[in-house]
Amino acid sequence: MLLLFETAAGYALFKVKDEGKIAQLTENPCEMPDPLNLVTLQDFKHFANTTEGLEACTALVESKLPRGLRHFLKKAVVKKGLAESETLAVYDAKVGGLIKKKLGIDCTSGQEVTELMRCVRSKISELLEGSVLKENSAQDLATSALGLAHSYSRYKLKFSPEKVDTMIVQAVSLLDDLDKEINTYCMRVREWYGWHFPELTKVIPDPVTYCKVVQHMGTRDKAPDSDLSEYVPEAMEQEIKELSQVSMGTDVSAEDMENIAELCGQVIDLSAYREQLWDYLRSRMTAIAPNLSTLVGELVGARLIAHTGSLITLAKYPASTIQILGAEKALFRALKVKNKKTPKYGLIYHASLIGQAPTKGKGKIARVLAAKAALCARVDALADTTMTVKKTSEEGEEEEEVEEEETSTEMGMEGRAKVEARIRLLEAAASRGAAGNAKKPAAAGKPQRYDNKKDGRFARDGDKQGYNAGNDSTVGAPGAKKARH
Repeated sequence: MLLLFETAAGYALFKVKDEGKIAQLTENPCEMPDPLNLVTLQDFKHFANTTEGLEACTALVESKLPRGLRHFLKKAVVKKGLAESETLAVYDAKVGGLIKKKLGIDCTSGQEVTELMRCVRSKISELLEGSVLKENSAQDLATSALGLAHSYSRYKLKFSPEKVDTMIVQAVSLLDDLDKEINTYCMRVREWYGWHFPELTKVIPDPVTYCKVVQHMGTRDKAPDSDLSEYVPEAMEQEIKELSQVSMGTDVSAEDMENIAELCGQVIDLSAYREQLWDYLRSRMTAIAPNLSTLVGELVGARLIAHTGSLITLAKYPASTIQILGAEKALFRALKVKNKKTPKYGLIYHASLIGQAPTKGKGKIARVLAAKAALCARVDALADTTMTVKKTSEEGEEEEEVEEEETSTEMGMEGRAKVEARIRLLEAAASRGAAGNAKKPAAAGKPQRYDNKKDGRFARDGDKQGYNAGNDSTVGAPGAKKARH
């Protein structure tokens, strides 16, 4: 049996001395035999540079067969006539299937191969002594592993300062956390300071303004001498000063007031940071997803990206999935219960366009808006924003072509216009329906179904039936009684 072992420096091909010991590795994982007595190095293929190592690492992670590995196995196994007599042990079963298909080498994988590789990995530097590596193979392997790790990390990250939707995911998540913390802190300030000045809560509804006034004013006995014009209007300031004279709250100590003021300061600082974070999120969304931001707004667009994980993932979703993102629990709950309606919208419900739609038409607008949002996400994620611009001098003599990046919001504006047109159609239909219902008489009910059995003009005799004309009106007929006048 042959063992294929991938290292950061290259491919290693080992010959297993005693295949019977492989089963012992699975039975007793703690009792690991000496790898030097278990396998021996047969061939080694060193990577020419870091680029080749990165290509090999990327292909193996994606369960593909690298070109360098195919050439190495063809040279070390097929040309030496070992393909028919030996079995190749590989870690990934999919890679083994590709080797079997393209090179005709029988491959095996499983728990025994995994334990064998774990055993070999513990002494890989000693097993590679005398190969094409340097004399100090351990140091050479460590250097190769470090360089390959950095290259692979850069490849996976694909870092670009202008196109990093990870920043949007973190920013919108932090924005939600800040909202929760600010609401909790404000509620705590109102309850804490309400024992001292309960009337102030009804006068100042805004929580941040409330905290600023409390921090500036202190106890209520200082309200007449405090200048609150910077925080509240003049009429509200006068009302606060009047209520402070007749308040029914209890007195608080100076130490209590210091703690309340400290908590108010934290609320004010968090609110200021939230505004700064919102400006940052809005600028990031304008740079990364301009069409999606134009259609549904920066906050809703950021929530959609954060919910899916990235803008590329959102672009892969169909419109029907985007419509119910955020309502997965309600969807699966409705699917389990019969005769229960599935949700019509999720996170997209908070878009301003759905808020403008009539109540009965919100589901239809959500479906249209989701379709346009899917198109905008695909344009933002996959469209090429670079364009060639011809610049001419003032005299009009010289021309030069310069590539510039242009952030186009044409798709978002077009989609928004179509959704607004759909909203107007629904509003017009609703108004026509309301007008039609108003003209209908109130006493009008459902039309009565005709029953010929109750009508005496139809005579039935067994299977025969006919029309009895005698039951019709006989006004003016011979033999009819004349009406008396």
